[in-house]
Amino acid sequence: MSDRRIRKILIVGGGTAGWMAGATLSKLLKNQYCEIELVESEQIGTVGVGEATIPQIGTFNRTLGIDENDFIRRTKATFKLGIEFQDWGRIGDRYIHPFGPYGLDMDGVSFHAFFLKHHGADYTVDTLEQYSLQAVAARQAKFMRPVNAGNSPLSKIAYAFHFDATLYAKFLREEAEARGVVRHEGLVTKVSQRGEDGFISSVTLEDGRELEADLFIDCTGFRGLLIEGALHAGYNDWSHWLPVDRAIAVPCERVDPLIPYTRSIAREAGWQWRIPLQHRTGNGHVFASNFTSVEAAHDTLMGSLDTPPTAEPRYLRFLTGHRKSFWKKNCVALGLSAGFIEPLESTSIHLIQSGIAKLLQMFPDRNFDPVNIDRYNRVTTFEFERIRDFIILHYHATEREDSEFWRYVKAMPVPDYLADKIALFKAYGRIFRENDELFNDTSWFSVMIGQRLRPAMYDPVAEVQSRQETAERIANIRSVIATSADHMPLHADFIDQHCKAPGLEGA
Repeated sequence: MSDRRIRKILIVGGGTAGWMAGATLSKLLKNQYCEIELVESEQIGTVGVGEATIPQIGTFNRTLGIDENDFIRRTKATFKLGIEFQDWGRIGDRYIHPFGPYGLDMDGVSFHAFFLKHHGADYTVDTLEQYSLQAVAARQAKFMRPVNAGNSPLSKIAYAFHFDATLYAKFLREEAEARGVVRHEGLVTKVSQRGEDGFISSVTLEDGRELEADLFIDCTGFRGLLIEGALHAGYNDWSHWLPVDRAIAVPCERVDPLIPYTRSIAREAGWQWRIPLQHRTGNGHVFASNFTSVEAAHDTLMGSLDTPPTAEPRYLRFLTGHRKSFWKKNCVALGLSAGFIEPLESTSIHLIQSGIAKLLQMFPDRNFDPVNIDRYNRVTTFEFERIRDFIILHYHATEREDSEFWRYVKAMPVPDYLADKIALFKAYGRIFRENDELFNDTSWFSVMIGQRLRPAMYDPVAEVQSRQETAERIANIRSVIATSADHMPLHADFIDQHCKAPGLEGA
């Protein structure tokens, strides 16, 4: 049988997506399988302004054999236990969407059902947070890694990170180059295609160098130089559901206490992020240009910084949606080249990681069998759409009508999948995770309760316990979580002891 193995991969574009791909492929495919090269230009800036992540990044780090403390020091990272949403359901509301579960499922029935049964209509978001160790610890600015403690919640602490995206790309570049990835500095000026089938054959750099490959990975950002510029994959526009299309980002000096969670504050026509790092706080305002001006958004952001800015604001434009084909012919798009879902739930890094994992699952030979390409596009589309629906929920499940923007998102028709999910929850508080969608029932429960959706009834299966038994067991869960949080050190103290970035002594 002839050798149809991919002999060379060319990653076009660096940044987070390019170097995540380079680091992973060089680790898992190894040099003896194929050559891996990356071309990027220092003339082209990256979008990365500071990244918040979700716990799946831990799997990525372990796959690469990354020492976590070294990674945190090198990227000036902090830990993340969830996201706080402020002013989303109503102005004045606050709730945390935590990593990890609420309480404990009992007698084969979801804890959520027992929570609704026990508290009836007489509960608040604060009540729910008492059943999440991550939420309780976040409120107290505490953190620790899980420890071997039997059935204690301390043995199951789920967490992610905030880090400096530029430093992260640099860190991954070193990992990739150490495993043989060859980097080319240069600006791509031409993409050449084979006449017989339209496959990409090479890219030409500004200095005339021509780089050939069998498989191309497009990490060129929003412009999609290969996947769109050359192959015309097309784009599914979701701006009618998610109308925010601009962002302004600016760092400011570090804010203490060093909190272990991202903050998302709803504004008149969008929302504002605050991401705490060891050396600074990342801030940004994501907004809909059809509902407010750039000048007003700028003033909102700059007028709400906790500390003085440390750089000039950066301005970004985007269109929420995704390529109609993430993989076309011999080109796979990753990161912003593949699509964009606003960073409300910190999914950008995960979608890169997931795209790489799916590529490895369906890794081609030089025949590029359409069966692999079709499946990759199908499952990636499903993942994007389910994340989309979860993000739409945050806007649509609101009681706010204080601006044109909030009136629009509250009243707009939503995708059928989301409409069904909301209807099921409103009836009996039931939520089901389907076909490996990214966000589980805990995430949906958190946002639905946090934004004032209230079921008409609790799940009748919760009657497997008497009210007295439910009350006793649920009180015990609440007590165990409170005691567990008491054992946790302050987030800042944990970092100082284990993974403080060099040069920040006294910070």
